[in-house]
Amino acid sequence: MSTTSEHATQAATIVRPVREQTPFRRFLSDFFESRVATTAIVVFGLILFVALFAPWISPQNPYDLMVVDVMNSRMSPGEKSLDGMTFLLGSDGAGRDMLSAIFYGLRTSLGVGVMSAVIALCIGMAVGLAAAYFGGRTDSLIMRIVDLQLSFPAILIALILLSIVGKGVDKIIIALVIAQWAYYARTVRASALVERRKEYIEAATCLALSHRRIVFRHLLPNVLPPLIVVGTLQTAHAISLEATLSFLGVGLPQTEPSLGLLISNGFEYMLSGKYWISFFPGVALLVTIVSINLVGDQLRDVLNPRLER
Repeated sequence: MSTTSEHATQAATIVRPVREQTPFRRFLSDFFESRVATTAIVVFGLILFVALFAPWISPQNPYDLMVVDVMNSRMSPGEKSLDGMTFLLGSDGAGRDMLSAIFYGLRTSLGVGVMSAVIALCIGMAVGLAAAYFGGRTDSLIMRIVDLQLSFPAILIALILLSIVGKGVDKIIIALVIAQWAYYARTVRASALVERRKEYIEAATCLALSHRRIVFRHLLPNVLPPLIVVGTLQTAHAISLEATLSFLGVGLPQTEPSLGLLISNGFEYMLSGKYWISFFPGVALLVTIVSINLVGDQLRDVLNPRLER
């Protein structure tokens, strides 16, 4: 009997009540289960840090005419300039340090991509919620417009708009918003239609709650998870679209730093062996887009319980 009581006492001292994880902690534990996603978010965090603090951590301001010297043009990686500065990634045709130019280009490309994605998300969310909640002719009209826009490639719509309004940061953001809002509207409408038919929405309608309260208090929180995933993936798409448009010469002007412009500036020197002018900005663009896409894929797996991880 004494042995049994001792075992019971030891078991009672060892066993501790297990604390239930909060939804946020559960989300973090599920997200960081994947080493690929963890590596991707660390890489993207480093890219974001570089973009935010580019003016303070860059070896030079590559767009300051008082600093840039044409005599230092097309120097190979690791070569030193006349004033003793080492170009770790080489210099371009204008004598700009490629490492500094990439830092500034990341700053502009991320700013344009995130800003256009956020604005397009807000517009598409509002339109998609209105289509799903009110239904009928409103839904039919909105979805015909969405189907018409989605029948054209986003880059074609952006090209047409920029050929009309011209170059500039604000203009390319507007073009990307117009080219992308339909993706968000379709996603939100599909998720909201599923939630619209559930009992809690019908109960809220029977209680004569206002449309605004039903939409923002009950409907919107349940369509946010897929919207977050689409927003993450579309941010990477917006960055690639901006780089493509700038590479084609219809996006940002030459006075604005951009990864697409840096790739375009070095394209003419590729055959002469000056590969670094286009290669390193291309690698920076590739790593940025891949890291954002990997984070978006992991968010999709975590936020959708139907998917097996």
